[in-house]
Amino acid sequence: HMLRAHIEGSEHGSTMLAALADAQLGRALAAIHADPSNHWSLNDLAREAGMSRTVFAERFLATVGLTPMQYLTRWRLELAKVALTSTGQSVAEVAASIGYASEAAFGRVFKRFVGVGPGAYRGLGRELVAQESA
Repeated sequence: HMLRAHIEGSEHGSTMLAALADAQLGRALAAIHADPSNHWSLNDLAREAGMSRTVFAERFLATVGLTPMQYLTRWRLELAKVALTSTGQSVAEVAASIGYASEAAFGRVFKRFVGVGPGAYRGLGRELVAQESA
């Protein structure tokens, strides 16, 4: 369900479907989705896809519209956003669950991409849920 919501809500939705339909890219995407906390490198993902690093990077970018590492970061942040608003996990636990070695590093990346820090995002998410149920 999370993957479907990510694809449908993404500006790259149709390209994501194309990437999933590509057997080789699909294997790399499946690996990312199955183990988002893994310390994936471009070489690791190319190996999952059964492609050379250069060909994998070029095909991924052409198909998805993001580099593999950009996609990995965005996927992790989508998972973090869900965890922050729907679980009782601490920010540090959420960070660790998606592969960040430190809460500080996670916080910097989260704020750069989302616009607010993880704690503030959690508060905003709870406010929205409270408003919707009122």
